[in-house]
Amino acid sequence: MDSVSLKPAPRPGILDIAAYVPGKEHAPGVARVFKLSSNETPLGASPKALDAFRQAAGHLELYPDGQALELRAAIADTHRLNAANILCGNGSDELLGLLAHVYLGTGDEAIITEHGFLVYRIQIMGAGAVPVTVKENDCRVDVDAILAAVTPKTRMVFIANPGNPTGTYVPAADIRRLHAGIPKNVILVLDAAYAEYVDRNDYESGIELVSSAQNVVMTRTFSKVYGLAALRIGWMYGPADILDALNRVRGPFNLNAPAIAAGAAAIRDQTFIGKAVEHNALWLTKLTQAFEALGLRVTPSVTNFVLVHFPDVDGKRAPDADAFLTSRGFILRAVKGYGLPNALRMTIGSEEANRGVIEALGEFMSKA
Repeated sequence: MDSVSLKPAPRPGILDIAAYVPGKEHAPGVARVFKLSSNETPLGASPKALDAFRQAAGHLELYPDGQALELRAAIADTHRLNAANILCGNGSDELLGLLAHVYLGTGDEAIITEHGFLVYRIQIMGAGAVPVTVKENDCRVDVDAILAAVTPKTRMVFIANPGNPTGTYVPAADIRRLHAGIPKNVILVLDAAYAEYVDRNDYESGIELVSSAQNVVMTRTFSKVYGLAALRIGWMYGPADILDALNRVRGPFNLNAPAIAAGAAAIRDQTFIGKAVEHNALWLTKLTQAFEALGLRVTPSVTNFVLVHFPDVDGKRAPDADAFLTSRGFILRAVKGYGLPNALRMTIGSEEANRGVIEALGEFMSKA
């Protein structure tokens, strides 16, 4: 072979991965834009977190604490956990990637659900393993379908609870039934990015199950209710053996110092977080009722977003609504990549943004 034609080639399977595409941010030609595509909190970050960030910015010449002790202690205090069982990462995405990198390999299988977070598939395939997708039942995780998909090759099961982009959740009893039904060498990954928003008596984020099992981990994020998406802060609660394995390969300084400081301050300011949750609960109900009154179907949500389904009619489908809303400065999230081509996901925004979308969709649905 002519050596001139040779060039570096990625490992087989890498180029089969569809790269993650985030929600759009811009509406060309529109003076005022409301970005409601990425599930960011309209209240922003706690003033205490911002102060901590500014103070940390005065010492950028210093390496951060590689163990993130301050942040782990704040998380442990808030949730009454053992800090030794907490691992922090550059967003929960990094932690999900570490799990796949350490526990999956060629020939292994990992189970994901039909409308699950796209990053799971990316990380599974990136590790050389095979993603096994199981159907959901009306945008709800089907535990029996997952159990039926388990084979001797299964090494991991990923569950977003609550789900994204569906907004639905799996009751604690079903999560426990799922755990009881999988082999003990299979890791159950509970991604609870939206747990702070859930107000249901039958929901558990995963803390309780992790505390009593050796093959369950829970991941959380500071990107949603805490308003620190720009800093990329995630954390995992898990068994000592799993955290020990992940710590052996993670970057030694995977969280920057301002992120550590801001995260610790943010999680300790639960009064501010309470206001964010209260705003969200109010508008979750109002938006759902308003959209349903327009004749649209809304999947019941327990999160800070709603999944809105459009009629299968020319001129009224989700892409039509997306274009109409964008022209008026309201950017929602198209979810075709999640297997939902005729739906849009809307982040619950400020009062102004929420009322604007209601009015715009009313105009869209009433036009000939």
